[in-house]
Amino acid sequence: MIDEPIKGLSQAVHASSGCPLFLLTMASQLNCHPLFTIRTEFLSVDERVSLSYQRARLLMQTYKLSANDVQFCSQKYWSMMTDPIMSLDTAMFTILAAHVGLAIGTLSRHLRKRPDLRELVNRLLRFDTVGIYLLSERGHGLDAFNIETTATKTSRGFVINTPCEEASKFMPASTPAFGIPKVALVMAKLIVDGQDCGSRFFIVPICNEREMYKGVQSIRLGPRSGTSPLDFSITRFDHVLVPHSALVSSRPSDYSAPKFPLQAWWDEIWRIPYGTMAVTAPWISSIKAAAYISGKYSMHRCITGKDGNPLPIISFRTQQWPVVHATAVAHVMSNWYPLAIQLTMDNSLDPRVRHGIAVIVKTTACRHFQRCIPEVAERCGAQGTFEHNYMARIENDGKGVIIAEGDILTLCIRLFSELVQQRYHIPLPDPSESLLARHAHSIMEENRDLLRQIPGGHRSDTFNTLLLPHAELAIEAIGHAMAYSAALHSGLPRPILDVYECARICEDRAVTAAMPLLETYLDDLGIEGYVLAPIVSDRSWKEYVETIPVYTGNAVPETFDQVQAML
Repeated sequence: MIDEPIKGLSQAVHASSGCPLFLLTMASQLNCHPLFTIRTEFLSVDERVSLSYQRARLLMQTYKLSANDVQFCSQKYWSMMTDPIMSLDTAMFTILAAHVGLAIGTLSRHLRKRPDLRELVNRLLRFDTVGIYLLSERGHGLDAFNIETTATKTSRGFVINTPCEEASKFMPASTPAFGIPKVALVMAKLIVDGQDCGSRFFIVPICNEREMYKGVQSIRLGPRSGTSPLDFSITRFDHVLVPHSALVSSRPSDYSAPKFPLQAWWDEIWRIPYGTMAVTAPWISSIKAAAYISGKYSMHRCITGKDGNPLPIISFRTQQWPVVHATAVAHVMSNWYPLAIQLTMDNSLDPRVRHGIAVIVKTTACRHFQRCIPEVAERCGAQGTFEHNYMARIENDGKGVIIAEGDILTLCIRLFSELVQQRYHIPLPDPSESLLARHAHSIMEENRDLLRQIPGGHRSDTFNTLLLPHAELAIEAIGHAMAYSAALHSGLPRPILDVYECARICEDRAVTAAMPLLETYLDDLGIEGYVLAPIVSDRSWKEYVETIPVYTGNAVPETFDQVQAML
């Protein structure tokens, strides 16, 4: 239950006696709160899920967002979404990304003309109710425009129904197992007098604190391997009646079919582009944390040198490169991200450009994440494989963000296709500024030239065969150039810039210049307070071992044969 104390939480409270035990009002202190200092590796799956819901409520109570904060993505909204605490618990972030960014966000723009929705939004803002976003279906993931769930208008309201197995909503957490009411925004085809009037969102109560509402079924899925667990589910509706006011619209009595269905559909899911940007934030913090953990570990972990003295493993070039590279990426990404947020929120820009920038940021940061995390985790040896040292779990968690708020490859294909057709332009740094800028310009121009030579244009088989395989590489190249340019103009240290640039062209000589200041660069990441991995120092490891259960006994082998068998 969400309000019940987690088993073992009292020990965490005791261990963090230097932190206030009442509700923390300063977000900068969240990492000291008992809910975030408890060692989750000692909890059961359901205890961890319950903890994630409790943490999500704490975040909502700490930031105290208003509907306007969410609708207009205020500084307070971005402060919460980019809080490094999000990288500690991906399940918590998943809850909040859907609850705040999608559910509250979608409802917020209708409040002026739909004051009847205010009570629900206020419950969501207090986290008295959890909002979930039921868009994709088991048979329609990337093809969500063609969903099959129906909302049939009757004299008493709308009947929400799942007509076939493929129309089951997949995979938001809809179970009643954790003691908190849930309500969903359900995307369904509006059927009026037998006519399909386009896809709309409908407000559908899912469960109370104890059980599902009549006609709503939640099938809890098994765990995602090695990740922060959540009650992910398949959700189905068996002729569930909701009132006419359940239609999410500023004009709830307008049932007319849209003239341009696809454009109308994109307008319904208008929060997705903001989500594309928001879901990237924890992975930048995760790169910082992994760089910090692996860097500090490499500085104190020693082997015996030729002279018999301890030799830190960071002395080896094979250890230096992954640590320095991850550190450089962390600095460059964390510098670029807030600047990119400003662009995505700039209403003077073409909405397609703003979404395009969000796609570029997500693609660039997440692919950096996928390359950096496994590499530094491996360089920590066996320690890098354990839950308590963060990196193995966050690597698996990161696989979920690749598909969240838009699958990266699909987003890149769409953006790349529009850019090579020159439907609009993403502002790129001048090619004279860096090798990365020159590469981005050349790869886009090369593909534009190729498109001009293709009979049938962008819908041809030739385009599919020759150009589409370049889509993600081209978008990444644009991201590298933009991120480097932002770092250059922000005055990041030259060794950091050189390592970032050299990594893109497979050159490692820049490591030599960065190594003397590596510890400073690690400390400058500002992530230390959010790192619980005990391997960052010899002392923290020894303290951690003292907290782990020890198995002892008094059994004595009865015969030598028994000992031999055990050997």
